[in-house]
Amino acid sequence: MNGSVHSSTSVVDIKLKRGPAGLGFNIVGGVDQQYVANDNGIYVAKIKEDGAAALDGRLEEGDKILAINGVKLEDRTHKHAVDLFRTAGENVELRVLKKTPHHMNGPTGSQPEHESSASSLGILVALAGVAAVCAFIYMRNLRKPF
Repeated sequence: MNGSVHSSTSVVDIKLKRGPAGLGFNIVGGVDQQYVANDNGIYVAKIKEDGAAALDGRLEEGDKILAINGVKLEDRTHKHAVDLFRTAGENVELRVLKKTPHHMNGPTGSQPEHESSASSLGILVALAGVAAVCAFIYMRNLRKPF
C-alpha cells in the first residue's frame, strides 16, 4: 500500500458479536509496524470466512480501524491494538474508515483482473499470428529462383 491521502472519507460504525473463532479478521499496522507509509494506523489485513466480520459483510480488507469500543487506536503499537481486540468483550463496536480506491496500490479500474489477463493473452495470440504470417511470406520468397 502507498501512503496517499484519502481523497474521500467514509467513516462507519460496525457492531460485531464475537463468535467461536473471535471477530474473524486479522489486523496489521501500528507505530511499531507501519503498514501504510507515514501512517501508524491499524488496518484490516484479512477477513476470515464464516467469521463474525465476514457474516456481517461491512468490514473489508484494507479498511482502517479508528477505534474499538470507543478507544482510539491512533499511535498504538501493534501488540497493544491486538490486546484491545482480545479484551473487548463479546459485543464489539468498531469505528472504521472505509478504504478508497485511491488509497490502495494496484489497478483502480472496474475491470476484473482475470479479464485483463484474457485481453493480454488475446493480444499475444494476435501477435503470434502476425509473426507466423510474416515468417510464411519470408520463407515463400526464399524459395523463388533468382
